[in-house]
Amino acid sequence: MSNINKFTVLLLVSFFLLAYILPLGVRDLVVPDETRYAEVPREMIAGGDWITPHINGLRYFEKPVMGYWVHAASLKAFGENNFAVRFPSALSVGLSAVLIFLLMRNAGRREDEEDRFYNLLAPLIFLSCFEVFGVGNTAVLDNLFSFFLTATVACFFLSSEAVPGSIREKLLLLVSGLFCGFAFLTKGFLALAVPVLTLAPYLVLERRYKDLFRMSWLPILTAVIVAAPWGIMIHLKEPDFWHFFFWNEHIRRFLADNAQHRESFWFFFLTAPAMFIPWTFVTPAAVRGIAAQFSGDDPKNRLLRVSLCWLVLPFLFFSLSRGKLLTYILPCFPPFAILMASGLRHLFKTSGPNRLFQGGTAVTAMLFAVLLLAFPLVQFFGFDGFRPFRESWKVIMVINGLAFFVLLCVWSLKSRHLRGKLLLFGAAPLFFFFMVHFTIPDLTREVKSPGPILEKYRQSVTRDNIIISDENSLRAVCWYLKRSDVYILGGAGEMDYGLTYPDANGRQLDVKAAADLIRKNPGKTVLVARIRHAAQWQSQLPTPVFQDQNGPTGYVFWRY
Repeated sequence: MSNINKFTVLLLVSFFLLAYILPLGVRDLVVPDETRYAEVPREMIAGGDWITPHINGLRYFEKPVMGYWVHAASLKAFGENNFAVRFPSALSVGLSAVLIFLLMRNAGRREDEEDRFYNLLAPLIFLSCFEVFGVGNTAVLDNLFSFFLTATVACFFLSSEAVPGSIREKLLLLVSGLFCGFAFLTKGFLALAVPVLTLAPYLVLERRYKDLFRMSWLPILTAVIVAAPWGIMIHLKEPDFWHFFFWNEHIRRFLADNAQHRESFWFFFLTAPAMFIPWTFVTPAAVRGIAAQFSGDDPKNRLLRVSLCWLVLPFLFFSLSRGKLLTYILPCFPPFAILMASGLRHLFKTSGPNRLFQGGTAVTAMLFAVLLLAFPLVQFFGFDGFRPFRESWKVIMVINGLAFFVLLCVWSLKSRHLRGKLLLFGAAPLFFFFMVHFTIPDLTREVKSPGPILEKYRQSVTRDNIIISDENSLRAVCWYLKRSDVYILGGAGEMDYGLTYPDANGRQLDVKAAADLIRKNPGKTVLVARIRHAAQWQSQLPTPVFQDQNGPTGYVFWRY
């Protein structure tokens, strides 16, 4: 292995550790997502019910069970802490990067040292994309789901490269079905859409029409075998699960006019460029290299064709959905990394970095130079009364992170070493990503993280205390106070379905009922809620004997 490739491996490992693993535990969990995916596994462990997901003891049917099992395993391994809650997401990103490398390496088995460099560049492109970093450091199910989909597509494609009917082909098809089953158990029927939209058009494009049927039955059968045991058990235990999950989480979210997170068809087209930074502005340079390799029967050409299907068709599918979140397009990032690395490899091997690449690098540098100039102005003079940080060390870290980004982009522009130019550009976000863990804006921490105030009083809240919470704070209250019997004051939000069951009767309160509960239990009741909610209820509730809050727009902790 050449020195540049050894350095690339070291950079990849360092990038993953510094940006994704080592700082995972330093930030407080944010509501509602991170506390949700902490609390459901905690209640599984505490209650011993590994079939039915619960939050606050209430049935929670918005997702199947696999993601909760993985998070529960992390909690058992590392303890109930922030690192353990986020570790499955970060690990999923790392495993996806490994799969990207394996796909690149398999497509060029007789490659030279220079080609091996681009096999390593593809996972670096993946790890350095802004959305991959942002989601990969957050406790949500999208990372795990995306990894399972990546493994499904990767194994199927590798099987299509094997000798038809061989043991290798059958084994890879079986593993592909295994991961498809895992994906189904993580987020449901969407696990079928992405592989079908990717692999069926690819086989048609390759004119392998018989393989559409010959290669499909084994992964489909395997996926069914994997998903069926829990699917049957949840049906027997909770007969309404599949009805609620299918209609609410699939049909209504995809087609209904009142779909949650509703956005226009163009939402991802408008937002994706920011998510693919820093590679957004050098994409036109890679497109030339991709176009030049698209035809032909070389394994590299076939990998490009399947990656193009993998990127474009799921992206269009997600765009057709009425409900949209930025995390939905996460499965599009592995093929994007493969396409970018392949396109840049052809470009740099044939003509070297052209004006498109140099121009894209310059635009990226200028964008972050503008941010570097704008940030101190916002920090010291404010913007509509907003200043990001109170601590000066955080200000210094952000400035250094942005400056490091700009410096490496400029260094990349000036470098005459072609592979070094790409490494410098790919490494540019590293310090910026690292410092983000430590520099969450004060207002964001105040509004999205009730953990500090709950940690402050956790020891003083006993099992005899009655806890009342608004829906916004509920998951955090359950997680930090280790309770699953909290009363919900006001709207129920995503807890609404669980409250329809008879065993949840009385768990949701209006203000009058909450006031009565407080009066009947003097000295025993605690209220945790967003300040804006508590302010609306304060005049109708008894006067607290103790009050605390974590800022003017955060959360209150009141004792009665």
